[in-house]
Order: sequence, then C-alpha cells, then structure tokens
Amino acid sequence: MEPLLEVDQLRVRFRTKGPVKALLEKDEDPFIDGVMGVSFTIHPGQTFGLVGESGSGKTTLARAVMGLVPVQSGAIRFNGKNLIGLKRGQLKPFRRNIALMFQDPAGSLSPRLKIRSILAEPFRIHNMMPDNLPDEIARLLKMVNLSPAMGDLYPHQLSGGQARRVGVARALALSPKLIIADEPTAGLDVSVQGEILNLMARLQDELGVSFLIITHNLAVVRHVSDVAAIMYLGRFLEQGPTQAVFHHMQHPYTQALLSAHASPDPDAVHHRIAITGEIPSLFSRPKGCEFHTRCPRVKDICREQFPKVADRGKAHQYYCHFPLSESVQ
Repeated sequence: MEPLLEVDQLRVRFRTKGPVKALLEKDEDPFIDGVMGVSFTIHPGQTFGLVGESGSGKTTLARAVMGLVPVQSGAIRFNGKNLIGLKRGQLKPFRRNIALMFQDPAGSLSPRLKIRSILAEPFRIHNMMPDNLPDEIARLLKMVNLSPAMGDLYPHQLSGGQARRVGVARALALSPKLIIADEPTAGLDVSVQGEILNLMARLQDELGVSFLIITHNLAVVRHVSDVAAIMYLGRFLEQGPTQAVFHHMQHPYTQALLSAHASPDPDAVHHRIAITGEIPSLFSRPKGCEFHTRCPRVKDICREQFPKVADRGKAHQYYCHFPLSESVQ
C-alpha cells in the first residue's frame, strides 16, 4: 500500500533576530530549530500518534505539513507529490484533502458566526458549494451526533464537547483523506473524551480517513493509534508500532513518560521514573543527544554525539547510544 503522507528529514527553523541586528551583533546563526530531521509515514486509514511535552515541536510539525510555516529542508509528500516549494494557489487542492482540528475547540470557532455558517466556510473557500447547502450542513451535524437545529446556535452557546464535535464536522466537510487532530481531548471531561475518541474511530471505519493525532495524553495514543512517535526538542527519539513502543520501549525518555502515566487501579504499584532538571531552551540546544541533561543513563558519548538511528525490527526505530535492551556499565 502506497503511503498517504511521507515526511522525510524535515527541518523547520525560526529567525530570532532581524538581518540588521544579527549583523551588528555578529550572530552568524540567528535561528532556532523547531523541528530537526523528522521522518515518518502515514498510510490510508491509519492513525499516527505524536506524543511529547509542551514545546517539543508537535504543533510546529503539524503546521509545516499544512504549509502554514516555512520549511528549511526535507520533503513532505502527499499522495506522492512533494508539497515543499509550492505556492499558496498550488497548495489549495492538497489542503482540500488535509484538514486540521485545532487545539482550542471553542476558540477556533468564530464567535460572530452561527454554526451553520462556520460549517459552510470550507465549501465557500474552495468553491465547492453543494447543491443543497442546508441539507449538507444537517448531514455533517448528524455525522457527529449533533442535532441539525444546533446550526442556529453561536459557539458561546455550546459546551466544550459540542464545540469539539463541530470542529470534527468542519474538518470532515470536504471529505479529506487526512485529518490532523491537535490535542483532540484537551480540556474535556473524561467521559466526553471517550465520546470524541469513539466518534473519531467510527468515522475512520466508515470513511477510511487517516488521522495524525497530536497529544500529551498517553492513554489516547495507546488506545487509538496504530503507530506512535515520541518527540523531544524537535526530534523523534523513538517511533514504531504503538504496541512495540509501549511494551518494548528502547529510549529512557519513552520509559520515563510511560512510567508517569496514571493508572485507574487504586491498588496498582507505580514505579515512576523521575526525570530531573528542566527542558533545555531551544536558544541553547545541548550538544550531542539533547536528552542527556536529564537522562539517568547518560555517558560521555551522549554529551558529544547525537546517536544514529537504530532499528529494532518491524519499523521500530530509536535514537539512543544505550537503549534499555542493553545494560549500562
């Protein structure tokens, strides 16, 4: 099966100083790296879970895929076509097939428009107005288990779960092949989170749509994704089939994240692995493996050299000089 989305050695950089200021201060590299050398693929009907702490570059990666931030190097191929370097008009046909669910469900909806007008926007922007727009909007609302009568409401009249469902309906408007869901359960009650995830799973079964889910909720990734990736300071430290990453993790950072996950069993014995220190600033990125400042298995080589990719089999990859499957002397 041919991949739907291929990201190859993607690098995104942001300027921190203007050209004149950088020249006056003799700063030869006035940039920070938001994403560094990231590669992954998403196949049709597949869910890819992207996990990482706040500021790790997850949303920047999603925005780069959408063409919303400039890319320094690498390739982003959708259905075999490289999107890097395309102008806005050339990107428009691809954006019909890539939809984005924003992190803030209510804040992403215009407070001045009724729900039916919000759902009509994608059709107007892409000049794809259906023959009967009211019926199409009613169909979208029913798809996400909302009453068509809610089309007459404003966003402030919706609950958080209802606003998230409207966001799902808007993402589905043009029948995309890929939906990028940025923190789809953030700010929702646990019961509502389950409803949203079940809704997304049902729509995937019915429509065959692929998902790129960005989250820090490990339970979400574990239960809904086929492939998972762990991101830290703009890099993937480990990625592979979700079950392999969760049950046969190789990177100490992955192990620490999973150990911090709360269990619903009150009698469960927790063996949490504490990560000491703060996340380094992108303005002073550590040399070598960026995680070495907080890693319990750190050695001298970690401070000097970023590890090469290692393959554990079945597309399970990691970047670590001393993986968990090896003893450290």
